[in-house]
Amino acid sequence: MTFEPKPEHKFSFGLWTVGNRGRDPFGEAVRDTLTPVDAVKMLAEVGAYGVNFHDNDLVPIDAAAAERDSIVREFRAACESSGIKVPMATVNLFYEAAFRDGAFTANDANVRSYAVQKTMRAMDLGAEFGAETFVLWGGREGVETDACRRPDDAIKRFREAMNYLCEYNIAQGYGYKFALEAKPNEPRADIYFPTTGSYLAFIESLDHKEMVGVNPEVAHETMPGLNMMHAVAQAWEAGKLFHIDLNDQVPGRYDQDLRFGSANPKGAFWLVKYLEDVGYDGPRHFDAHAYRTEDFEGVKDFARGCMRTYLIFKDKGERWNANAEIKALLAEIAATDNGGVGAFSTEASAGLLGRSFDRVALASKGLKYERLDQLTMEILLGVD
Repeated sequence: MTFEPKPEHKFSFGLWTVGNRGRDPFGEAVRDTLTPVDAVKMLAEVGAYGVNFHDNDLVPIDAAAAERDSIVREFRAACESSGIKVPMATVNLFYEAAFRDGAFTANDANVRSYAVQKTMRAMDLGAEFGAETFVLWGGREGVETDACRRPDDAIKRFREAMNYLCEYNIAQGYGYKFALEAKPNEPRADIYFPTTGSYLAFIESLDHKEMVGVNPEVAHETMPGLNMMHAVAQAWEAGKLFHIDLNDQVPGRYDQDLRFGSANPKGAFWLVKYLEDVGYDGPRHFDAHAYRTEDFEGVKDFARGCMRTYLIFKDKGERWNANAEIKALLAEIAATDNGGVGAFSTEASAGLLGRSFDRVALASKGLKYERLDQLTMEILLGVD
C-alpha cells in the first residue's frame, strides 16, 4: 500500500502548525514566516484536506478593515484554487498581554468582555470560510496562585461567556458546534479545566449544551499520564466528540506537540483503530509542529509523516480486526458477556440477591490478554 492521503481522509492542519517557526523559550525562530497563502499551497502539495486557523493566524490583531478584507480575499482565492477546505476556526485568547490573567475567567470585567468580543469576531471570520466547528482552548484560564480568585467564580464566568457565545451563534445563524479543548497546565501553572472529562461535566450546565462538545488533544491528555483513547471514547459515548487534535507527547513533559505516532505508537494505534471502528467522520486535525532542526522541506516531511502514520495505523487496525486468532479470542470473551444485571426492578433485584456465585470458578480461568497484546504487537511490528 502507498498510504497516500486523499481528501476523503479529512486530514487537516492549522496555520500555526506548518507555519511554526521553531521558536522555543531558549531560542529564536529558525524558519522564515510562512504566509497563510503559502501554507495553503504547501498543504495542497502534501495531500491535506483542510486548513484551520486562529483569528490572528490569518488577520493581524491590529489590521485595518481594508487590510483585513484584502487578506481574507487572497486567502479564500488560495483555498479555492487549491481545493483546501476550512473545517474549523478558533480564537487566540492567550497571546496578548491583556489576557495575562485569563480571558473568560479574568477578574477584570473589561477583559472578559473584550475576550467575548474577540471571539465573536473570530466566529464571524470563520463563518466567511464555511467553518463548521469552533474550537476554544482556554490557555490562560487558570492560575499561579489560588489567592487571586475562587475557582467556582471562574467556572461561573466561563459559563456566562459560553452561554453568550451560543446565543450569538444562534442569532447569526452560523450553525457552529463549539469544541472545548482541555489541558492540565502550561502556560498557566494550573488550568481550570484540565481534562476532557472536566469539560464533559461542565457542558451539562450550559443553556445550549447540545451545541457544545469537546476537542480532545493527544498531548494534553498524555502530559499528566492519562489515556487519550479513553478520553475520546468517553466523549464519543456522550455524543460530544466534535473535533480531535492529533499529535504525540511523552508523559510528564512540557507540551511537545510531536509528530503523530512518533512517541507512543501503541497508544496512537489504539486511538486510530477506535476512531475508525466507531465511524468518526470529522476532520483528523494534526496540532503538531516539525522539529526545530527542520527547514521547509522538513516541514513537508513532518506533515506527510503525520498523515502517513495515521493511514498505516488504520491499515493495522483492519488487519487486527481480520486476524483469525484475535477474532477467536474475542469470541471467547464475548461468550462470557451474557447480559449482566439488566434493568432494575424489584423482582429482578430479588432474583439477583438470591443467585449463588462460585467465586473460585470466576477467578480460575486465564483471560488470555497477554496473548491478545502480543498479537497486537506482532501486527504493529509487521510480523502478522
